[in-house]
Amino acid sequence: MSQYFAKLDENNVVVHVAVVTKEFLDANPDRYQGRWVETFFDTEGKTYAGIGFVYDEAAQDFVAPVVPVVEEK
Repeated sequence: MSQYFAKLDENNVVVHVAVVTKEFLDANPDRYQGRWVETFFDTEGKTYAGIGFVYDEAAQDFVAPVVPVVEEK
């Protein structure tokens, strides 16, 4: 069974997303260095992580980055 994991940087920002089982991730610490958090695809109430998303510890969910709107003149 595949699972989805997001690699976080020191600011809880997603820098990579991988499809891998928890067992494989744990068995290969040299390949999967750093902090990895499970993310859920098609699960109600959970946001699938993407590059640049921020992991919210309290909610145990990912928040999409806010992109400023630039108005044309």
